[in-house]
Amino acid sequence: MDNNWIIDNLNYAFGVWNDKLTEMWSLLTQSPQAFKGGTIWQTIQTVNGAMQGIGYGLLVLFLAIGIFRSSASFRDFQRPEHVLRHFMYFVMAKLAVTYGIDLMVDIFAVCAGIISTAAGSVGGIDGAAVSLPAEMAAAIEDVGFLASIPLWLVTLLGCLLITVLAFLMILTVYGRFFKLYLYAALSPVALASFAGEGTSQMGRAFLKSYMGVCLENTVIGTAFRMNAGALRVNLDVGEVRSVPASVRISPI
Repeated sequence: MDNNWIIDNLNYAFGVWNDKLTEMWSLLTQSPQAFKGGTIWQTIQTVNGAMQGIGYGLLVLFLAIGIFRSSASFRDFQRPEHVLRHFMYFVMAKLAVTYGIDLMVDIFAVCAGIISTAAGSVGGIDGAAVSLPAEMAAAIEDVGFLASIPLWLVTLLGCLLITVLAFLMILTVYGRFFKLYLYAALSPVALASFAGEGTSQMGRAFLKSYMGVCLENTVIGTAFRMNAGALRVNLDVGEVRSVPASVRISPI
C-alpha cells in the first residue's frame, strides 16, 4: 500500500515547524526600530513625544509628593542638603523623561547582547531543523492497510499539534514586541516618578519589568533551541522509536 500521503503530512508539519522556528530565531535579537521596517517604531516615537508632556506635568507632582513626605517641618527646607537631594531627584527624572526612549533602546541592546550570547552557547539555529528520517519513512512505506489506520490518526493529530505549536511559538515572539512598544510609548509617565524620593520605587519597578520583557527571548530562544535539538535527536536515532511496534510489521 502506498503511504506517501502520511509521509507528505509529516513533511508538511515539519516544514511549518522549521519555517516558524527560523522566523522566530530571526526576531529574537531584532531591535524594535527594525521590526516591520520601522513603521511601528515611528508611531511609538510619536506617542512617546505626546506622553512626554504628561511626564513633565507629573514631575512637579511627584516632586511635591517627595518633598512633603520626607519633610518633618518647614525647617527642613532651610537645610541645603535637603533641597539639593530633591533637586537631584528632579534633574534625574527630567533627564529620564526627556531621553527615556533612548534609555529603553539602550537597555534592549544590552539584553539583546545577552540573548545573542545565550543563543550562541547552544548552537543557534544551526542543526535545529527537523526532518523525517529515511528509516521512519521506509517503515511507513511498509505498513499494511489495517495498520495504517491508527498510524493515519496519530499522524493527523501530530501534524495538527505541531502546526498549532509552531504558530503559538511565533505569536509569543510577536506578543513580546507588542509589550516592548507599550513600555517605550508610556515610559515618560512611569519614569517621571523618579522625581520624588518616595515614588521612585514605581520607576524602578517599571525598569525591572521592562528588562524582564527584554530577557524573555533568552528563555524563549534557549528553550525552543533545546527542544528542537532534542526532537531532532529522537528522530535521527537508528531505531525508529516513533513508530509503534504494531506498525512495524510486514505488509498485509
